[in-house]
This record gives sequence, C-alpha cells and structure tokens, in this order.
Amino acid sequence: MSIIEFISSNIATLLALVATGVFAGILAGLLGVGGGIVIVPVLFFLFQSFGVSAESAMLIATATSLATIVPTSVSSIRSHSKKGNVDVVLLKRWAVFILLGVLAGSWLVTRVDGSVLTLMFAVIAILSALNMLFRTGKSALLQQLPGTAGQTAMGTSIGFFSAMVGIGGGTLSVPMLTLCNYPAHKAVGTASAIGLLISLPAALTMLVLGSTPADAPAGTFGLVNIIGFSCIVPLTVLFAPVGASLATKLNAAKLKQVFAVVLLITGLRMLAQLVL
Repeated sequence: MSIIEFISSNIATLLALVATGVFAGILAGLLGVGGGIVIVPVLFFLFQSFGVSAESAMLIATATSLATIVPTSVSSIRSHSKKGNVDVVLLKRWAVFILLGVLAGSWLVTRVDGSVLTLMFAVIAILSALNMLFRTGKSALLQQLPGTAGQTAMGTSIGFFSAMVGIGGGTLSVPMLTLCNYPAHKAVGTASAIGLLISLPAALTMLVLGSTPADAPAGTFGLVNIIGFSCIVPLTVLFAPVGASLATKLNAAKLKQVFAVVLLITGLRMLAQLVL
C-alpha cells in the first residue's frame, strides 16, 4: 500500500489524531496541565469509535500517551531550567525510586487487562479534578517534605502509577510536592524532568515488550501507535505557545475549573463504561 492509499483509507483517524494534538497543546499551554491527562481519555474513546475494543484502546492509549510525553518533556525541561525551576538535588534523590516504579508499572501494563488501567485512570482523573476544584489556594498539609522513607514512597508511587495510566510526572508529583509546602513554581519545573524519567523508559518497555492487540489500529507497534505519536507530538509542541498566549487574555483560573469538571465527567464516564 502506498502512502497516499494509506492516508486516504485512514483519513478520519488521522484528522482525529491531529485534532487531539492541537487540543492537548492548547490545554497544556493554557492551563499548565500535562498532556497525558488529556491524550489518554481522548485516544481511549477515539480508538473505540474506530472499532477497537475498550481493553485494547486503553492499553494503546496509555503507551502512545507516554511516547508523546518524551519530546514534549525535553522542551519543557529546557524552558524551566532557564528559569532555575528544576530541582536537581531532589531529582537525584528520587530518580532511582521513580525508575523502579516506572519499570514495575510499565511491565505490568504489558501483562494486565486494559480494564484495570481504565479503572486506575478513572480514579486518578477524578481525584485530580477534585484537587483542581477544591484545593486551589489551600494551605499545605505538611510544612516540609517527609524523611527518606516518605520520599522513597512518593517517588516510587509517582513512577508506578504514572506509567500505569500514561501520564507524565505533573499530575501526581505537583500535588504531592505542594501538599508538603514545596514551592509551586519549582514543583511544576521539576515535574517536567520527572515526566522524562517516567515517559522514556515506560514507552520503550511498552514498545518492546507489549504484544500488539489483534484489533489494534493501523500503525501500532507493541502497544505504541506510531501514527498517533507522529500526529500528536508536533501539533502539541506547536500549539502549546498558542495556549500560553491565550492564558494572558482569558481567565485561566475559571477555565481550569471548567477543565476540572470535564475531567471529572470523563473519569466518571470511564468508570460507568466498566460497570454498565
């Protein structure tokens, strides 16, 4: 099949993936949310609309999301490093534990049923939405980061659960760090580096060790959909500055609340699909 024939026979899928990249990029720039928390549910429902089972759709959405986070996190690290917002000392302390969590989580993804990942993502999405809606401006629960044992648990759990549901470090690490009275700007900057520590080994594990489902969409290798990756990444990078520009003109706080409500509904819908 020639490239023209392939494009013509998959035009609806390609356009939908392009729209996903645009949407994720604008939201990332506008609201500062990680791409994975947007890309995973969009791909989950998108792949199903093209005849992929819910279980397979979730596996492929998770792995593809992690692959897209690799190049975007590199760009984000550069930006935050220039501002001095990447905590290298914390990264060195957490890196091994994050990687252990990532390797365990990403290996497990290649072995479990997709419904397990759907449940985990739905729960994390709901908790993230509730955090956005009700913890804005609230005081920290702890005055400082916990001791070695506590930080070991934090790093390992961030790596494990992020790899399992296809998100970067920001969704879990930023709330965890700020709850410990850690400066928000450094939490966001450091999360960009954590995102690379999570996404690169996780995506490679799922690409190499993952078994491609029989009903996977075209262009899927292992569990990573290369076509989705190729469509989403450049548009996410291209449209993130557009979102950042819009943030200066719109009420970002209100928009973040709207996104939180949408995320909450998405999480509940994913839960409903599991039980109904």
